[in-house]
Amino acid sequence: MLKDLCSGAFLRAVLAEFLGTFIFVLFGLGSALAWPSALPTILQISLAFGLAIGTLVQVIGHVSGAHLNPAVTLAFLVGSQISLIKSIFYILAQMIGAVAGAGLLYELTPSEVRGNLAINSINEDTSPGQAVAVELFITMQLVLCVLGTTDSRRTDNIGTPALSIGLSVTLGHLLGIYFTGCSMNPARSFGPAVIMGLYSYHWVFWVGPMCGAIFGSLIYNYLLVPPLKSPLDRLSILQGSFDPEHEREREEHRKQSVELNSFHKSMEKV
Repeated sequence: MLKDLCSGAFLRAVLAEFLGTFIFVLFGLGSALAWPSALPTILQISLAFGLAIGTLVQVIGHVSGAHLNPAVTLAFLVGSQISLIKSIFYILAQMIGAVAGAGLLYELTPSEVRGNLAINSINEDTSPGQAVAVELFITMQLVLCVLGTTDSRRTDNIGTPALSIGLSVTLGHLLGIYFTGCSMNPARSFGPAVIMGLYSYHWVFWVGPMCGAIFGSLIYNYLLVPPLKSPLDRLSILQGSFDPEHEREREEHRKQSVELNSFHKSMEKV
């Protein structure tokens, strides 16, 4: 495990999560600022967040998986698709990247425009419980989309995962902005909250998305598409000791055994 932590691939993946979240927060929050001559529309903000995610998934998806969201990382952890230590480093990188992105936007933006830096806040007609429920469901649909479009077991035409995930983020915003300003991403909420020092109902934007991620992962990985890996293999992934090369060799051996058995049965019929 220590060897993996010091590997170039691991460090590049963590750096990609930092840089990706930094850019996502910078562009996403920037689209929601209230310029005097042009107030942002809900469609503009939704598309900005969605296009930012879609672009970044395309850029760094092959480096780190482009989680860019502690909730997505948690979903992969619950599904035994990432090690515990990597998930910790990913979430730390995402949170630091979000703070850096919000901090840079704060410095670049005129004081009369920055406002509260697009901090997530609960609508005055929405209760904390309703806010948590909305964040739960919009994050759950995002997690289901991410897991479905990146599932290596699929053999059908899945289109472009980057576009699908970007549209899923846009969809969440089109609903969530009315209730909570739409987080779906604790790092997105954490960055501006730290810079502005405002934490009113901040727990909502952790509890809702994280619960939504857990539910989404359980639904996809254990109800809709049960895992092929054994419990021992899943434990190895969580511990960071899983060898993908060994898994590929074993899968290839399994396929050869199935083909050989089919051949023997066909010969017996002859």
